[in-house]
Amino acid sequence: MDVVVQGRHCQITDSFREAATERLNSLEKLGGRVIRAEVLATAGDNRRQPDQAVRVEITLVGKGPIVRAEAAGDDKSVAFERAFDRLRARLRKAADRRRSHHNLRGAVPATAEAGVPGAAVADTAGVPVRTMAGLEVQGDGPLVVREKHFSAAPLTLAQALDEMELVGHDFFLYVDQTTGQPSVVYRRKAYDYGVIHLTVAAA
Repeated sequence: MDVVVQGRHCQITDSFREAATERLNSLEKLGGRVIRAEVLATAGDNRRQPDQAVRVEITLVGKGPIVRAEAAGDDKSVAFERAFDRLRARLRKAADRRRSHHNLRGAVPATAEAGVPGAAVADTAGVPVRTMAGLEVQGDGPLVVREKHFSAAPLTLAQALDEMELVGHDFFLYVDQTTGQPSVVYRRKAYDYGVIHLTVAAA
C-alpha cells in the first residue's frame, strides 16, 4: 500500500509519518483491495476548543469504493488514532454486512462516491438576472456554488449501503441495478435505513 502523509499549517515529523504508515499497513487484512492511503493533518487556530486543534482525514483509494474517516484532537497523533479507529470500524462493519447480505449483492463493481450536479436557473421576464461564479441567478438566488459530476455503475441496495457507510455520509445517491431508477438510501433514527426511488416521467 502506498501511504502519503501531508500537513496543512503543521509540520509532519518522520516519527508521525512512520507511525501512520505502520498503522495503515495493518489494515491490509480488512481492506486488501486498497492501493493508496492518504493522510491529511490540518492545524487550525481553535483556542476555544483546544481538544480539536488538529483535524486528521484518512482516505483509502483502491479497486473498490473510497473509504474516508476524519477526527480532531489536541495534537495530530491523537486525531490520527481517532480517525483510524473510525476507519477500521467502517471497514469491519462493511465486511460484516457483505457476509450477511452476500445474496443481495451483484457482480457489478462498486464505484466512487456519488454526487448531485447543480443546475443554472433560466431567465424569466421581469426578473433581474445576475451572473455569479459563471452562473446566471434570478433575483436573490438561490446560488449554486459547487457542482460535481461522477461516473457511476448501477448498484444493488446492499452495495449502496456499503458505500454510504464507508464514506461516512447520512445519504447516498445511486442508480438501482434492478430497476435502473435513480435512488437514494439514507440513514434514519436508530439503525434503520430508508430508500427513495425516482420514476422518471417522459417529457
